[in-house]
Amino acid sequence: MKLNLTKPIVFFDLETTGVNIAKDRIVEIAILKVHPNGNKESKTWLVNPEIEIPKEASDIHGITNEQVVAEPTFKELAVEVSKMIAGCDLAGFNSNRFDIPLLAEELMRAGIDFDMNNRKAIDVQVIFHKKEQRTLSAGYQFYCHKELEGAHGAEADTNATYEILLAQLEKYEDIGTSVDELSEYSTHGKRADFAGFILMNEDDKEIFSFGKYKGRTVEDVFKENPGYNAWIQNADFPLYTKKVLREIKERMKAPKKGMTDAQKLEALQQKFNLR
Repeated sequence: MKLNLTKPIVFFDLETTGVNIAKDRIVEIAILKVHPNGNKESKTWLVNPEIEIPKEASDIHGITNEQVVAEPTFKELAVEVSKMIAGCDLAGFNSNRFDIPLLAEELMRAGIDFDMNNRKAIDVQVIFHKKEQRTLSAGYQFYCHKELEGAHGAEADTNATYEILLAQLEKYEDIGTSVDELSEYSTHGKRADFAGFILMNEDDKEIFSFGKYKGRTVEDVFKENPGYNAWIQNADFPLYTKKVLREIKERMKAPKKGMTDAQKLEALQQKFNLR
């Protein structure tokens, strides 16, 4: 069964200094771009993370501080990476919870905005875990009947992920073939941010998933405690989470349809701090 594409999709994998989305950095990134006509282009970069790579991380992916000391920083690569993924849907293995959030952080640290508007995301690991409950190497063997050579290398993992998805399309008729269908199937729950600090409730309203306001809508909390957003903006939260909350704050200030002239005036006064 063929992957049904209406625009390019980027399969990618990151090797990093650790698993903290807000603090850790990329040391290797591999991108495989698949076009609707079946054409492919790929690129792999080693990256100087500008911080020390812990031994426990090097033990997993094999990349050491000495290997990346002369490599470009992510800031130096950011424009090229951004151009390569522009206008593309995204896919990876555990990408919804880790690779996409961390890539977003790195791009935003480099001064390049990133959001998921007009993009879909396919997490091949979610499909795999829903169907088979295995690891990437086991999944590659299960679906593709091959041993994964070079596991935990970004390029090998990226290509394996793409091959696994193609094999999943052949095996499971109920997961769909379009990016929309696969994105929906491979998403555990709807999040407003990547890290899962802000979720969406049944009414499609943003809610906090942590702290004393857990389960409360963001808008209600901001109305009740206007300083809560400022606290988050200055705390150690991911940049994308902060961006989502800033956008909600701005949305709350904007005049809404059906407002009276007096209500619009009050909203504008609040937006521009005139009262």
